[in-house]
Parts: sequence; structure tokens; C-alpha cells
Amino acid sequence: MSKPVLGAALSIKSIPAHRDWLLEKQRDLEIQDFFRADLLDSDWRATAGEIKQMLTGHTGRLGIHGPFWGFKIDSHDPMIRQAVTKRLLQGLEAAEFLGATQMVIHSPFTTWDHNNLDLYPDNRANIVERVEATLAEVIARAETIGCEIVIENIEDKDPRDRVRLAKALESSKVRVSLDTGHANYAHISTGAPPVDYYVETAGDMLTHVHLQDTDGFADRHWAPGEGNIPWGAVFRALGRLTSNPRLILELRNHEDVRKGAAHLAALGLAE
Repeated sequence: MSKPVLGAALSIKSIPAHRDWLLEKQRDLEIQDFFRADLLDSDWRATAGEIKQMLTGHTGRLGIHGPFWGFKIDSHDPMIRQAVTKRLLQGLEAAEFLGATQMVIHSPFTTWDHNNLDLYPDNRANIVERVEATLAEVIARAETIGCEIVIENIEDKDPRDRVRLAKALESSKVRVSLDTGHANYAHISTGAPPVDYYVETAGDMLTHVHLQDTDGFADRHWAPGEGNIPWGAVFRALGRLTSNPRLILELRNHEDVRKGAAHLAALGLAE
């Protein structure tokens, strides 16, 4: 059975150093420039054009990390929701220009939510309602341009919450993402299930994974092998999926991308 091929999350500054590695197996790539508000509000097309030139010959799946700084997708304030909608539509505009078919956004669920959501009977339904109000136009645009939106776990303690939310949005272009480091932090620091449980719970709703290692204390974005994530269990769970998720090394130092990939390859888990 063939092993999954790893991809990476890179920026315009780090793509050149890994271009040969990306093209070697036509690896998936997530571009990490277009979550920045300052770029989206300036001449982002110039940056996107440079990136397209850098990626000449690349045929792997292409995605972007969407905007997330300074907001949540379930804001109670209608004015804030309008601003969030605008930012995410800007992200999709960049995705369309680049030919990207996936955009990562952040989950609204917090550690506080885990203990308080069920305090009042309408809390969960109200989160879905607010997210729908924020994302309705975004989802419609994503469906039009063929770009999948994937919701990444941040503080999520119960891996089911994000999956239920994605399903409630009732779009073939809304799925979930898993960040292994965030899940490991939640497991060790807040009592959430281990990382492989997040994979199992998502099942084939999982179409994107940020691979990064941590010690469970902070969001380290270390290369696999530097923390304490049990990668064998994670990849066994991934191997049971049929959704073919993009496996994206998202590391603090882009120089560590090949080191992290080599560690997982040495374990016989990926290539």
C-alpha cells in the first residue's frame, strides 16, 4: 500500500527553498501569506502573481490559509460579522486568483465553551446561527469558485463540536481541518482526547491536516519528532479515511520542513 505524500505550508519567502522538494512528488502546498490583513488591503495581486510564477510546473493541490487574526466567525455583533465576511471573501478572491481549491479558517469553539455551552438550551443552536450569518455569502462564493473551506481546531476540547458545525452548514464545500499540535495541546493541557481521536471523530469530513509537533504545553509548531505526539497512532487513524486529506507540515521554521518529513518517512508513515 502506498504511503501518503506530505505537503507543506509555506510563504512567498520560503517557497523558493523548497520548490524542488514540492515538484519532486508534486506535493500539496498551502500558501500562508493571505491571512494578513495588511496584504489583503494592499496590492495582494502582485504578491500572488510572484507566487504563481514560483510555482510554474507545480501540479499538486494548492490551498491558502484564510484570514483569522482579530476575529471569530461566531461574533454576536452584526457589524463585526460583516467585517469577518469581508475578510473571508478577500481570502477567497486571492484563492481564486491563485487557483487554490482549499481555504483554512478557524473554529469558533473555546475551552470556555466546553464547560459552558450546555448551560443554556439554545447555546449550541445559536453558535450555528451566528456562524451561518457570517459565512452564508462566503460559502456561496466558495461553491461558485470550487474552493473548499476547512474549519481548523484551535481551542476545541471536544472534537465533535467542529464536525457538527461543519455538517450543520450543509455545503459540500465545508469540511474540517485538524491541527495536530492544537489537538495535542488540548489533550495534555485541557483534558481533551488524544490526537488520533480527533481524526477518528472527524472521519471523512477531514480533508486537511496541519502536521506539527508539540509538548502539549504551547503551540510549538515543532517538526515531527521534536515533541510527544504519537505519530504512529495518528497515521493509522488517517489511513482509515477515504477523504484523502492534504497532509501539510506547518512548522515555525520552514527550514525544518524536510527534517520533519524525513522523520515521518523514517517511521514508515509517509513520504
